[in-house]
Amino acid sequence: MKRVFLIVLDSVGIGALPDAQDFGDAGCNTLKSCAETGLLQIPNLCKMGLGNIHGVTYLPKTEKPTALHARMQERSRGKDTTIGHWEIAGLVSANPLPTYPEGFPEDLLNEISKRTGRGYLCNKPYSGTEVIKDYGQEHLDTGKLIIYTSADSVLQIAAHEDLVPPAQLYAYCEAARVICQGEHGVGRVIARPFTGTAPNFVRTPNRRDFSLEPPGNTMLDAISQAGLDVISVGKIQDIFTGRGITKAVQAHGNQEAMAATAQLIQEDFHGLAFINLVDFDMLYGHRNDAPAYAKALNVFDDWLGHILPELKQDDLLMITADHGCDPAFPGTDHTREYTPLLVCGTGITPENAGTRDGFAQIAATVCKYLDVPFGRDIPCVCTI
Repeated sequence: MKRVFLIVLDSVGIGALPDAQDFGDAGCNTLKSCAETGLLQIPNLCKMGLGNIHGVTYLPKTEKPTALHARMQERSRGKDTTIGHWEIAGLVSANPLPTYPEGFPEDLLNEISKRTGRGYLCNKPYSGTEVIKDYGQEHLDTGKLIIYTSADSVLQIAAHEDLVPPAQLYAYCEAARVICQGEHGVGRVIARPFTGTAPNFVRTPNRRDFSLEPPGNTMLDAISQAGLDVISVGKIQDIFTGRGITKAVQAHGNQEAMAATAQLIQEDFHGLAFINLVDFDMLYGHRNDAPAYAKALNVFDDWLGHILPELKQDDLLMITADHGCDPAFPGTDHTREYTPLLVCGTGITPENAGTRDGFAQIAATVCKYLDVPFGRDIPCVCTI
């Protein structure tokens, strides 16, 4: 049975796209910033050919790469998780999702207040860790929800778990998701539970994303409709609103997602395992912590060295990213970058596939390998 393991290293960009200046991101390079810490040790990724990819001049090259390697250029107009994953799954977004650098309009927030029965605080772009520090006590004193955004297309609602249990916060976010459609159709409404006492509030692992439903079919729809398995690990389930997914494996953070993937390698299924490793973005990129980002990549690389020998003959392994989040770049938001692609498996020629026009070539490759009719008008990244 053919199996594809598609691993998204959330935010591991490899250099600014030609239009990065349009997004205020000229000069960004997530992976280079990690390399410049002097802490990056990723021999397995380098053996696969990560350092041989066009533009990656800051990593060692190998004469005999073990994987096909390529640089992916996003076609969609965005740099966020939702649009990046949609394009990886074959759906290109011509228009960016709405953002709110001045905060959300009052009528939108009043409607959310009406649905939740609670007022709101903040309504600004804010760091997720700073917003609970600055508004957490007022939230507890008044019962109002902390609603904030970032440079990305998100509406985030933070609430203390003692005041608003996670299940109730999820219900509030579901109500906000219904409201945030059309003109205000943000990519994600995100529940951000926290605990603790002032000034030492901390976010909990009970985050949950409520994404905008994909506006068209993706490879997940096509693969599941063909009767094959589509297994999500981590926040893939949330990004695609569960659509096209036949089995969802919950995982909070990289360690749980890697453990779940290692378990899936030992199981029998026919189709796609789609995995997101969120910590690179959530814990290190957005928090400008380049040393910790580099160390997290080291941990992934070590894990990769252990699972590569476990892959079966008909398995295809693909490693990529959805955008950048340069931890050494000014600000704390995503960055508009090329992403890497590494592909290995029986019959895959370990060559440099150059720069590829569009993440959707990943979807075309997955579906061709699985003999699923989707994306046939899109070039594959390699001969299957």
